[in-house]
Amino acid sequence: MSETREVAAIRLQKLISMAGIASRRVAEEMITASRVRLNGEVARLGDRAVLGVDLVTVDEIPVMVDAAKAYWLLNKPVGVVSTSSDTHGRTTVVDLVPSDHRVYPVGRLDADSEGLIILTNDGEFTNRLTHPRFKVEKEYLVQLDRVVGRDVIRRLRSGVELDDGLTAPASLTELGPGVVRMVISEGRNRQIRRMFAVFSLTVTRLVRTRIGPVSDNRLVAGQYRALTQGELRGLWAAATENR
Repeated sequence: MSETREVAAIRLQKLISMAGIASRRVAEEMITASRVRLNGEVARLGDRAVLGVDLVTVDEIPVMVDAAKAYWLLNKPVGVVSTSSDTHGRTTVVDLVPSDHRVYPVGRLDADSEGLIILTNDGEFTNRLTHPRFKVEKEYLVQLDRVVGRDVIRRLRSGVELDDGLTAPASLTELGPGVVRMVISEGRNRQIRRMFAVFSLTVTRLVRTRIGPVSDNRLVAGQYRALTQGELRGLWAAATENR
């Protein structure tokens, strides 16, 4: 081990405690119970790790403590685009969060839609949340131009044919006349709007209210906050469980 690595290395129980997963004493018990791995190998008491270099997992979920990484949860307003930059000079989601790190949006919400979106500079985390094989759920509040018939709901629950293929089954709950809660695990371009358009229904308002296990009805449009360690682990676990 180099001198630089020795100086930067942190004992695993301290690292786990820093992440808010458990106290140092409980972290030591996790290590002795073989629940902790260091770079894929079962960790032992006394092992150390370097932030941003070594991979530490607890129960196969990464311990996500790295000062070079940023994880923001933003409530995107209507009219803001879900890109890092815009050639037309429109406000982007990146403009609404701190610029200490160069982040990018995880998935997309079209300009006419609003609600929760995550921004990060963690590529593997982004891949877990967006790749179709991980099937991370996203929940939406959908308002339509007229009442949704029972037959439409039934067909949406089975999947509908779009120009880019059959959609996966969606979960729908009718909340009132022309208002439904919808959960999907895909992320195709303008997917929900296109799914309802098959039945000549127009979406008049679309709000993403949940990503995996993460929701926050206290964030007003344009507000953001850092994701907690518990939320990061919950999102990673959701992607892992759905492989």
